[in-house]
Amino acid sequence: MQHTQTTTTFTDTKPHYELLDGLRGVAAILVVFYHIFEGFNFAEGLNTEQWPIMTTLNHGYMAVDFFFILSGFVISYAYDDRWQRMTIGSFFKRRLIRLHPMVIAGAVIGTITFIAAGCKGWYSDETISIGWVMTAMLLTMLMIPALPGVPYEVRGNGELFPLNGPIWSLFFEYIGNILYALFIRRFSTKMLTAFTVLLGIAYACFFVGDMSGCNAIVVGWTFDSGMNFGGSVLRMLFPFCMGMLIARTFKPRKVKGAFWICSIILAAVLSAPYIAKSQTSNISLNSLYEFICITAIFPLLVWLGACGNSGQSFTNTISKKLGEISYPLYLTHYPLMYVFFVWLIDHKCYTLGEGWIGASIVTISSIVLAFLLLKLYDEPVRKWLGRKFGNKH
Repeated sequence: MQHTQTTTTFTDTKPHYELLDGLRGVAAILVVFYHIFEGFNFAEGLNTEQWPIMTTLNHGYMAVDFFFILSGFVISYAYDDRWQRMTIGSFFKRRLIRLHPMVIAGAVIGTITFIAAGCKGWYSDETISIGWVMTAMLLTMLMIPALPGVPYEVRGNGELFPLNGPIWSLFFEYIGNILYALFIRRFSTKMLTAFTVLLGIAYACFFVGDMSGCNAIVVGWTFDSGMNFGGSVLRMLFPFCMGMLIARTFKPRKVKGAFWICSIILAAVLSAPYIAKSQTSNISLNSLYEFICITAIFPLLVWLGACGNSGQSFTNTISKKLGEISYPLYLTHYPLMYVFFVWLIDHKCYTLGEGWIGASIVTISSIVLAFLLLKLYDEPVRKWLGRKFGNKH
């Protein structure tokens, strides 16, 4: 597609879905809670060498898949009708301005907490050199993932971004944005529907067929095998395209209480019991449950959230505030979790009853840090970058 209008500017004038922002905030808080309970399990497993199954927010990692659907909806809604007056380069600039400042902040905070904790990985008392820590920070800032076992994979846990694990989802989000700009935006709605169906079939074969061996939709955070990389792309691209389909076919209806209904359903879905895999079947019932959530329940939540009443209501105020902190909360809470994990390991705390004080502190600290970063760093930096780079295309 040729673009001849190279100096025209445009502004965001479309109606904004505040309730979807609020649901993103709810999902981000649920991720924090999930990681807290993951910490209890991790501490117990590391201390006892018997890895227990999580029994609280068992499917909390699926909040990431909910983010992917929301991202597809937002990208399609915001940009599908702009390509006659926008270049691919300007699209990438806008996305980088929106997303990357917090990636850099998350890398810096992860470096600070890793050094403060003694520069040690999980499975060794050996101190990691500052040089490798700085290398890991730089590569994280550049969104270059670490492979398991390389020296700058400093925690030794196989994470793509060992200073701030959740950045893995931004890595795949960037891939989704690139594929959207180069190819997917050109699809008609019928082509997009067919493409999404094909992705769904591949997704079901990979996860329900348990090709990763995880008995869950948890790939993406590590490149422990080439197969998991392909599964990670599927994990991002299928819900991303579903979100695009919702945006293209969405017909709003008024739904009262949509935000609270969706929040309750989301929390309930993520709290469902874990389903152990049968020794006599290759089918992962746990992944089947998650597949149903991602193909049916999550799209319904996005539709309901987009149908929610707008206006100057208490719910919209809450949604706006939750939406504002959702991204910085998600991108910066995990470095604090690393410190929390070390505290749990040292104090042998394996339950919320034993570690509720630390859990409360890390939750409150994560939210406060997200708010401070939003107001003192993210918003000012994005405004400056927008003035300098973002308005021309």
